[in-house]
Amino acid sequence: MSAPVFSNHGCRLNAYEVEAMKDLAQQAGVQNAVVVNTCAVTAEAVRKARQDIRKLRKAHPDARLIVTGCAAQTEPDTFANMAEVDVVIGNTEKMQGATWSGLAADFIGESEALQVDDIMSVTETAGHLIDGFGTRSRAYVQVQNGCDHRCTFCIIPFGRGNSRSVAAGVVVDQIKRLVDKGFNEVVLTGVDLTSWGADLPSEPKLGDLVMRILRLVPDLPRLRISSIDSIEVDDNLMQAIATEPRLMPHLHLSLQHGDDMILKRMKRRHLRDDAINFTTEAKRLRPDMTFGADIIAGFPTETEAMFENSLRLVEECDLTWLHVFPYSARPGTPAARMPPVNGLAIKERAARLRAVGDAQVQAHLAAQVGVTHQVLMESPLMGRTAQFAEVHFNAPQTEGTIVETLISGHETVHLLAL
Repeated sequence: MSAPVFSNHGCRLNAYEVEAMKDLAQQAGVQNAVVVNTCAVTAEAVRKARQDIRKLRKAHPDARLIVTGCAAQTEPDTFANMAEVDVVIGNTEKMQGATWSGLAADFIGESEALQVDDIMSVTETAGHLIDGFGTRSRAYVQVQNGCDHRCTFCIIPFGRGNSRSVAAGVVVDQIKRLVDKGFNEVVLTGVDLTSWGADLPSEPKLGDLVMRILRLVPDLPRLRISSIDSIEVDDNLMQAIATEPRLMPHLHLSLQHGDDMILKRMKRRHLRDDAINFTTEAKRLRPDMTFGADIIAGFPTETEAMFENSLRLVEECDLTWLHVFPYSARPGTPAARMPPVNGLAIKERAARLRAVGDAQVQAHLAAQVGVTHQVLMESPLMGRTAQFAEVHFNAPQTEGTIVETLISGHETVHLLAL
């Protein structure tokens, strides 16, 4: 018998939850198992999960193969009907100790093969806080899960449930422990991060949480926030951007498109001018601020003119790090019933968006040459600036430390340290 093998797909939140599942599985005594944590964000993500399951079954023919994650939650029968799969568990169940105790017992035949309940009935975050994962450089703290919005292209609320927040005091206590362990950067993560607090007493905002962390954990050198919905950014978060140097000057924005009609058909809550106004104001408050963004190419009914509005938005918002998604219909979503764009056009538009994004990256990297940066070392020869640009070093540095260095040059996707 051996310790479980875990395979993760998708977002940082999934990666965080894999670490929590490892702890739960170890505590329960689960052995000789393979656990696949799936993603449901696109049809391609589901296809890759199925492909991974087949490969893992061949590599571990005698292990119990367990599938969980967002795709397991949204289409459990897809995985339960695969010959390679023994057990399917939902996103709520995967964070419960009782589930893993049952899976340990399942090796003598006591657990059900399909354990996926109604995610929409969940009203609290699971108690699966872990004190950092991945590297010694940064730790990820989940402060929120689920989403109350219903964008027409998105299946994720049906995989994650409605929005639930972790109480501020719990978050602060965890970050204090992380700082005590030597972490120099903490990243706040969630499915819909800017909805944090809406379900808590007095309905605090994300900015309130950020300011509270920075006030109560004075020894934390760097606080970073992951993907946000810019239309939901509150006054305190804008104040933190303007006045708190320990809040990192990099925001990843859930923009999705640059055309107002497509944004309405997506059921987004902002228009293109809102995105432009937000990035302009954030740059005014923090001139060294950089932005990443999610943008979908080829959404149903998208014309060439509509697509060109997305292309222009990249420069108008001064976006640097793009996550480009060729539109992929998700069964059960309203967008899947809208008139589709030709598949070749979708691929071509996605390629053009990526090219514009690459040019923006090159311009950003070139502008850093001759500038001194504080770089958090992720490995002996690689670290990241406050704006999340990768920096390569010739001489080894201490992993997890923050190194001040002059940028001497750049290559295609990274900076070079002097």
